[in-house]
Amino acid sequence: MFKKILIANRAEIALRVVKSCKEMNIACVTIYTDIEKDYPHASAGDESICLGDGPLSDTYLNQDRLIALAKELGVDAIHPGYGLLSENPSFAQKLATNNITLIGPSAENMLLMGDKIASKAEMERIGVPTIPGYHGANQDSAFLLEQAKKVGLPVMIKASAGGGGKGMRIVKSFDEFSEALTSAKSEALKSFSDENVLIERYIETPRHIEVQVMSDSHGNHLHFFERECSIQRRHQKIIEESPSPALDSDLRSRICASAVMITKSINYQGAGTVEYILDENGAFFFLEMNTRLQVEHPITEMVTGVDLVRQQIEVAAGGKLNLTQNEISQRGHALEVRIYAEDPDNNFMPSIGTIWDVTSSSLNGVRFDNGFVAGNEVTINFDPMLSKLIVWDSNRENAISKMNICLDEVAYLGFKTNREYLKRVLSSKPFKAGNITTNFIRDYEKELVKVELSEEAIAKGIATYLYTKRFSGGSEVKQVHSKKQTPWSYLNNFRNI
Repeated sequence: MFKKILIANRAEIALRVVKSCKEMNIACVTIYTDIEKDYPHASAGDESICLGDGPLSDTYLNQDRLIALAKELGVDAIHPGYGLLSENPSFAQKLATNNITLIGPSAENMLLMGDKIASKAEMERIGVPTIPGYHGANQDSAFLLEQAKKVGLPVMIKASAGGGGKGMRIVKSFDEFSEALTSAKSEALKSFSDENVLIERYIETPRHIEVQVMSDSHGNHLHFFERECSIQRRHQKIIEESPSPALDSDLRSRICASAVMITKSINYQGAGTVEYILDENGAFFFLEMNTRLQVEHPITEMVTGVDLVRQQIEVAAGGKLNLTQNEISQRGHALEVRIYAEDPDNNFMPSIGTIWDVTSSSLNGVRFDNGFVAGNEVTINFDPMLSKLIVWDSNRENAISKMNICLDEVAYLGFKTNREYLKRVLSSKPFKAGNITTNFIRDYEKELVKVELSEEAIAKGIATYLYTKRFSGGSEVKQVHSKKQTPWSYLNNFRNI
């Protein structure tokens, strides 16, 4: 087993990895930047190293610097979390060259599954269904238009190396194709240094289903069932759940078996997620594979009772998976919401500011993966996700009810978040009925509009907060006054929380 792990990430995911390391009696090193010196992860490790100031390329994305630091500190392995360097094959290869273990798959797996064209060709080879379309090497504009016409409208142009909705365009008229292709290629080149695209049939009412997988180096490949991630904004997930309300036992069995067939065929190792599109007729198609731990892995942990980070570490150290497929089952229902520093009522624009306070939930069956405390500055330097709130209950209806209660309890005071917006989605009739697709936010835009509170309701909310906090001698009142906040501006700030 490893003696020391460097966590090449930040905020809540760094804290999550620290937790498993401590439970496994493995020393860990956390890293942070100047602006994060008071963030919880900055002091969470047995050793914590400041990377100084500057752009991400000088800090969290500086591969050579992280490797030099790992060697200096006698680190056995690096856990990349998600995002940043977690799916970077160059980093994986450099670590292997320097005899440092990456807690993740091989560079070869990353290269194959990170290329949408190559991965779809591999899926066709092994018999996994893919969305009809073209994903070849010929990138001539006239040829791509011809292929799009073979697929039929509507079609999607998608960056081969892309993700997060970048380099993606939906075409509903062939007259728009040329302009959309140019735009997609330009954005893909800027974002991924690769302008290659693929053409796919656009499924108009899709659901996004993903399967958690884990493989060791001894030929064992397991799935940990599915997650539904259809509630998205800008092609990024904001609410996830497990089990999916769309799957019956037969469909669940087939889609999970498909994911395991993929890991076996490519000799995968470590944690990964196979993502699928589910159409309105119940047909599923391979979308992509994320060769890392997912943001939403906690809901799988909640319904299966398995510590996925621990499993990751054990198989990276050469161990065998200590479970069989028959020992893994889904129990109850789990929901996760991502709390973002953003204003959903202003086109989801990021918000910044100082956190006055962070409140948590008192209910059982709740997990709050949070990377911030009062006094921390929220800036535009990093992703706007503040935390993940996860609940478990015996069934979906109870889990939704519990999540709404928890969202009343959990708040970041001092700036706008999407907390109230999440409650609107969860409380909507279509969501409660399980009638969700990746177009949910767009299709129910009018129903999800903010309902303005009366001044009386806002005043009661402030009074309740002030009463329950009791102010610890008035320190928070002093903080408000030190920022030259009038009672009226304080009320306005509360209205925006």
